[in-house]
Amino acid sequence: MRAAGGEIVLVSLGDAEKLAKFLELNPDIPSSIARVDDSMDFALYEACGFGKFTDATTKPKLQSPNFSFGDWFKYLSNVAKLAPIREGERGVPEGVLRLGGTFVLRGDDVVYAHAEALPGAHADVDDVLRAAAVGAQSAPL
Repeated sequence: MRAAGGEIVLVSLGDAEKLAKFLELNPDIPSSIARVDDSMDFALYEACGFGKFTDATTKPKLQSPNFSFGDWFKYLSNVAKLAPIREGERGVPEGVLRLGGTFVLRGDDVVYAHAEALPGAHADVDDVLRAAAVGAQSAPL
């Protein structure tokens, strides 16, 4: 991606402590690219046009993750530590309902955008890489 003049930035909901735990559990993700939106009103996600799990009106095709038993155990034992749940929040936490997405930017222009319809309905990696390579001079991604 860098060879094509791009940069990857990961933004998640939560707080610095949850981001640190996420990075601890995912050591292949460099902390230098990770950011966290700790706003109380989810303004960044709203500005991006991302919805909530409860907004879904269609059923996208989801791919089953290829998790081993150990992966599932690791996930289930850490999900509460990673979920964007605020202290004292009752009912279904607002942060848990939030969906994300993927953008490819070129300067101030959005050349690719994908908003998740449901958790796990992420952008196709090949589509993202193709969008990032547009205008690149045969740079490997």
